Amino acid sequence: MVCQTCGCALPDHLRPETNERDVHTVAVLEGLKAHNDAAARHNRAHFDRAGLLVVNLMSSPGAGKTRLLEATIEALGGRYRLAVIEGDLETENDARRIRAKGVPTVQITTGSACHLDATMVHRAAHALALDALDILFIENVGNLVCPASFDLGQHASVTLLSTPEGDDKPLKYPVMFRASDLVLVTKTDLLPVLDDFNVAAVAEHMRRLASTAPVLAMSSKTGPLDAWLAWLETGLAERRRRVFHPAAPGDEGLLTRPGPNHPGPSFLGNLASPEP
Repeated sequence: MVCQTCGCALPDHLRPETNERDVHTVAVLEGLKAHNDAAARHNRAHFDRAGLLVVNLMSSPGAGKTRLLEATIEALGGRYRLAVIEGDLETENDARRIRAKGVPTVQITTGSACHLDATMVHRAAHALALDALDILFIENVGNLVCPASFDLGQHASVTLLSTPEGDDKPLKYPVMFRASDLVLVTKTDLLPVLDDFNVAAVAEHMRRLASTAPVLAMSSKTGPLDAWLAWLETGLAERRRRVFHPAAPGDEGLLTRPGPNHPGPSFLGNLASPEP
C-alpha cells in the first residue's frame, strides 16, 4: 500500500540521475513536510496548554497496539482520564474495541494513506475535550516505514516489536526505530515457542543505531505491565511539570534526551533499558 504524501508512491525518487521532474518531486515533498511540521507544532501547543501527555504508538500490522491499549486502559482507567485516536486504512474494528472499554475514541480512516499526519490528528483532536484528559494515545497505521517521518505533535513515540517478527527489525527499519523514544517488545508469552528471538539482541541493535531509547519486554496478555505503566506516569508528571513550572533559562540541561520528531528535552532518560 502506497500513498501520495510521503513519497512511497514515487518509485523514481531514488534514481541516481537528477532531472527537472526529480527536482519538482523533492520540492513538493519538502513543501508537504513543512506543512505537516507546522500543523504538528500547532497540535503540540494545544496539547501543552491542556497539560496532557500524547503518545504516538507505531508498529507493523498485528504487533499488538490495540491489545496494549486495552490492557493499559484496564490498568490505568481508574486513575487517569484516557482517550485514543485510532488510525486505520479502513473499518472501525479497533476503535470499537477501545470504545467498549469506556474510553473516548476518534477514528481516522485514511483510505490509501499509509500513515497519519498532523492535519488528520488536528481534526480528530477537536472532537475530544483535551482539557478533560490526562493521556491521549494515537494508534498510528500499521506500517514500519512511513509513520516515522511524520510528526503528529506527540510528546513521545513508542514502537512495538512483536516477538514473531524477529529481533532484527531495528536494523531492517532503522528510521522507525531511531524515531522511537521507547521500544516495547510485545507478545513475550510466545517466547517459549520462538527459539530464534532474543530480547537482548533488540537492545543491542538499538545501541548500534546510536539510540538511547529504553527497550522493555512485556506481554499485554500475561504481563508484566509495570515498567510500561511507570513510563507513562513518569512522562505525564514531567509534561505537567514543564507546562505549569517551566524551566528557567539555563536549566534546560536538567532535562534529558530530546526526541527526533519533537525538539526539546523529554522524560525518557529516567527509565533505563532492562539488563540483557
